[in-house]
Amino acid sequence: MSDHITISIRPLDSATVAVVNETNDAFPVIGYVLPQFINGEWSYEEQLYDHPQSIRFPDDHLDWATYIHSADRIVLLAFLDEACVGQIRLHRDWNRFAYIENIAVRSDYRQHGIGQQLLEAAAQWAKDKQLVGLSLEAQHDNVIACRFYARHGFKLGGVDTLKQFANPHIDWTLYWYKVF
Repeated sequence: MSDHITISIRPLDSATVAVVNETNDAFPVIGYVLPQFINGEWSYEEQLYDHPQSIRFPDDHLDWATYIHSADRIVLLAFLDEACVGQIRLHRDWNRFAYIENIAVRSDYRQHGIGQQLLEAAAQWAKDKQLVGLSLEAQHDNVIACRFYARHGFKLGGVDTLKQFANPHIDWTLYWYKVF
């Protein structure tokens, strides 16, 4: 990891809605995760591609007002000076976890601790709401994200083989959990 960058993290407000998708950069797809359930525990191996690719999710077009001043959902934006360089979007889930809908860091600012700072801010938000942990989903072909989650204390808690049935490029959805 390169030098740690100090950022300010602020909740989304009406003035920052315009920059919320600025963090939606392409990311490398270097292989896939092959999950295994053995003796009641999930584990996985990585299968790396000979020729990695890059993918970019479409911009989110949500009703951002539902995240502003909400008791049950929030978007936290990471700023370096006045530039939005990262975001994490989460909500209170039915199972008392804070469900991370999205986490993204602009490609030029990855590997500088911004994702970790966003996870820490999300954990603080969840703890303030008396939630039991963080949860999220990742596609099996997002190896770099899975490595990031595991490095930050998330455990693979399950796999869904049908959630992405309509998407021919995704075989499995992986469920990750970090219990406080």
